[in-house]
Amino acid sequence: MTADSAQSLARLAAERVDHRFKGLPPDADGLTVAELAGQRRNLFTGGFATPVLALSAERLEHNLKLMETYAARHGLAFAPHGKTSMAPQLFQRQIEHGAWGITLAVPHQVRVARAFGTRRVFLANELVDAAALRWIAAELDADPDFELICYVDSVRGVELMDAALQGAARPVDVVVELAAGEGARTGVRTEAECAAVADAVAGTRTLRLVGVAGYEGEVPKADTERVTAWLRRLVALAADFDKAGRFAGLDEIVVSAGGSAWFDAVAEVFAEIPELSLPVLKLLRSGAYVSHDDGHYRKLTPFNRVPEEGALEPAFRLWTQVVSRPSAEQAFVNAGKRDAAYDLDLPFAQVIRRDGAERPATGVSVTALSDQHAWLATTPEADLEVGDWVGLGLSHPCTSFDKWQLIPVAEADGTVVDYVRTFF
Repeated sequence: MTADSAQSLARLAAERVDHRFKGLPPDADGLTVAELAGQRRNLFTGGFATPVLALSAERLEHNLKLMETYAARHGLAFAPHGKTSMAPQLFQRQIEHGAWGITLAVPHQVRVARAFGTRRVFLANELVDAAALRWIAAELDADPDFELICYVDSVRGVELMDAALQGAARPVDVVVELAAGEGARTGVRTEAECAAVADAVAGTRTLRLVGVAGYEGEVPKADTERVTAWLRRLVALAADFDKAGRFAGLDEIVVSAGGSAWFDAVAEVFAEIPELSLPVLKLLRSGAYVSHDDGHYRKLTPFNRVPEEGALEPAFRLWTQVVSRPSAEQAFVNAGKRDAAYDLDLPFAQVIRRDGAERPATGVSVTALSDQHAWLATTPEADLEVGDWVGLGLSHPCTSFDKWQLIPVAEADGTVVDYVRTFF
């Protein structure tokens, strides 16, 4: 950890707890985050108010170690996507667990990362905003240790970047983004167009082409065969660019892909990268692993296909309280769209707590969300009363973190040992 990073994270610990942070104990108002963490309050008996989102300390650490080990085993550099958590404390822990840097998507996220001392950023998006480009140029000029790599996918985009960056002392490193297919998201559709974009970069002094990249998660009707075929196109593009001398003068060539659903295919194909004129930085960008989930990524994780490599563990649980039990078939808890991810799946009722005892949420399911309520359907075997705490599993980490500014990190017995600050 750099001195700047340590100082910035220390400022987070000195922040005062108050009404901004939902779910925290009302009697903690005025304490610093460090003071509250030092009290090691219990999530269930320490005055926390429902709804409250918690991260499992043990599962968080397990996931960090697992992906560190996976990347090292497969010879991959790792730049986890920070948009998942937007939590500088987690960025730092990811870097301590071997990450090359942090992937981000928009300029504001880069500003957050830089405010907390992140030295390497992979911006997995096109950037043509002149004000943001001028700010990035100033950051690069002011800090020789700062590295940033950005997507480009059009000659017009290159022209706009070049115009905004006139006068910058250091060029901005860029990679040509290869689209995942016709009708996919951003990226260049054909290899010929990729060459045209690369030529446009070469015609500037403000940009430097350092590699190729893309996102296999956007491959239409993605399956192992289609994803693998696209990844081989990406590798072939890097080889063609190298053969044409487009990477002359670099120390390494960047080839990057990898979301959270197909990183096993990325590892397999990147292992096939032929010897090029320079060393290759094989950069994986999976981000959802840090918390994993109980829905979308539980079903899609590559570890389902390669169980011998380990297994991620869902680290989130949203604790809610039953506030209404109008019938034997229905109940309502006090968390809704403001608190829980719902863009991919509804939350999952997992456990019930009553009088300090925890048991499975048998016969309880979430059927809908209002702004501040979850609708529960209950079957005859459901033992549920007003006042019970219900622990919900969530689907999609990226839309879970963004609803909470300060998240307790709790050990298995409920002892809260830390608080994670997010910046969305």
